[in-house]
Amino acid sequence: MSNSKLLNEVININDELDFSVTIQNCVASVDLFTTINLVKLFQTLIDHEIYYVSYNPDKFPGLVLKINEPKVSTLVFSSGKLVITGAKSTEMVHTAVSRVREILIEHGSIICSEEPEITVQNIVASANLNKRMLNLELASMWLEKSMYEPEQFPGLIYRLPKPKTVLLLFQSGNVVCTGGKTENDVHLAVRNTYDNLIDIDAFITDLEYEN
Repeated sequence: MSNSKLLNEVININDELDFSVTIQNCVASVDLFTTINLVKLFQTLIDHEIYYVSYNPDKFPGLVLKINEPKVSTLVFSSGKLVITGAKSTEMVHTAVSRVREILIEHGSIICSEEPEITVQNIVASANLNKRMLNLELASMWLEKSMYEPEQFPGLIYRLPKPKTVLLLFQSGNVVCTGGKTENDVHLAVRNTYDNLIDIDAFITDLEYEN
């Protein structure tokens, strides 16, 4: 995430709504448009002092590469495709791809000069609904595409159509958002959910809480 605030974050703050959104994980797929000798790469990196590497083709076809700067895990496949996990922003994903690409080149892989194709598949984020508590039973009755089974799970599952995301809502007002493709998606999903809950009067007032 850049230093400048995101559009939907600015809109929320201007409306005096600070949802304290924290990106927990960005998962991205990458295509380097090349082929990679995983056996050779593993043999080169196995005793490296900084990077962690694991490769067992009998159990899984990809090589696991963990780096600390930035701190991410990468699945490397012989097709030249990668899966990046652990990034805390989409910007960090791009930084990680550049660093992994450099590592592959440094250790003998021939990588074409074509820019990698990077696709963010999923952003997982935590947030709060402006520090307000929720009546989940009421919310489950009025929110379309929601499911609440407190005997099985304490949170309400809410499938938001726009942006297409899935949110876990808890009575405390805490939220977990999955399925976003950008940070703006996450901020918009939390805001739309908040507005929908306002519309159905699903927030618990201080008086209700005391009773």
